[in-house]
Amino acid sequence: MNAAARFLSPSDAARQLGISAKALRLYEERGLIAPHRTPAGWRAYGPAEMTRCGEIVELRALGLSIGEVARILNGDAEILGRVLTVHEAALEERIRQSGTSIARVRRLRADLGRGKTPAARDVIGAVRPRPAISVAFDLPWPWGGERFELRDVRLLNYIVGPLGSGKTRFAQRLAEALPDAAFVGLDRAADGGAGARARLDADPALKERFDASLAALANDGAVESPALTALLAALLADRPAIPVIDMLEEGLDATTQEALMAHLRRRGPGARPLFFLTRSNAILDLDAVGEDEAIILCPANHSLPTCVTPVPGAPGYEAVATCLASPEVRARTEGVIAWRPA
Repeated sequence: MNAAARFLSPSDAARQLGISAKALRLYEERGLIAPHRTPAGWRAYGPAEMTRCGEIVELRALGLSIGEVARILNGDAEILGRVLTVHEAALEERIRQSGTSIARVRRLRADLGRGKTPAARDVIGAVRPRPAISVAFDLPWPWGGERFELRDVRLLNYIVGPLGSGKTRFAQRLAEALPDAAFVGLDRAADGGAGARARLDADPALKERFDASLAALANDGAVESPALTALLAALLADRPAIPVIDMLEEGLDATTQEALMAHLRRRGPGARPLFFLTRSNAILDLDAVGEDEAIILCPANHSLPTCVTPVPGAPGYEAVATCLASPEVRARTEGVIAWRPA
């Protein structure tokens, strides 16, 4: 095999890594990789670049932001220690859940040995690490009252759609249908964060959780702002059990958005589910969506909302990708809405 044959084009490299060519370009823009250039100027990925890319992909699979990956690859011991601590806690939580499941299974086996057949719901509860949450409801306008059903609510649930797709109305109806849920609108920081600060001052336990989360986000490069304060206060409050948040990125810069998503992914398998609308590719990074995350697309033609698998070529994948833009573009179009004439 000659030397040239060991180098891959961006599309071939992306296919081998299981990511998109766009992700490779992002890694290059952030200084994580430096692909070779052919005499004609085309990018080429050799063994060293593929090894480096493989490390990035694996670190991203842990829920790390691009900034965190860069710091780890540059030998930042502080961020690595923090990531390992959080990952250790998540593993311990999984062990605890597995131990609970094992105990339940043993009780069921003991019942079987005594001639008692367990109910199906008891068997399901014994083998699932987290109780399944499902929801079904009739869709609001602009749909015609069609039935929508979501059988398995994940920890992170993205709601995406172009302007005028009805995604906000869908999210509001979803919040009404889910048990102990509430819709958190864009007016959450309209008072400059004063309302959120008042809630924090009135609830010492919430204030303690807020301060810890804000410190962790700041260590990851997040910028404190009224928007972030109001959002964290809503995310960390004891109620509702399931927040449905309109435009998670509202008022947050790119670094803060990335830090926030890394923070949400580090909560562990026992955390409560979250739903949020977004059109930012820093919030919904299609190359970083994990197993316990779901994407709900509200199509432009008002056909039924559908769950989309985050794999290039999957039904709805390109439609989701075209809804997303960088935080810089989102900031320029902030406040743009679609509306229906009276």
